[in-house]
Amino acid sequence: MDALEQVQLRTKLRLLEQEHRDLDAAILALEASGDVDQLQLRRLKKKKLALKDQIIMVENKLIPDIIA
Repeated sequence: MDALEQVQLRTKLRLLEQEHRDLDAAILALEASGDVDQLQLRRLKKKKLALKDQIIMVENKLIPDIIA
């Protein structure tokens, strides 16, 4: 992997992590409000989990394979 690919992956990782944090804040705010739409809450949580999967995939690409 060249330097440009690493920079692109790190940028993508930061964006995904920010979106994950934003979703977490939205979920907490929705839960804190007395009016909770369960369907919307489930969708946000599902999207948050999908983002976490994407974050893990990008992190795995950034970590070099080391044969022990």
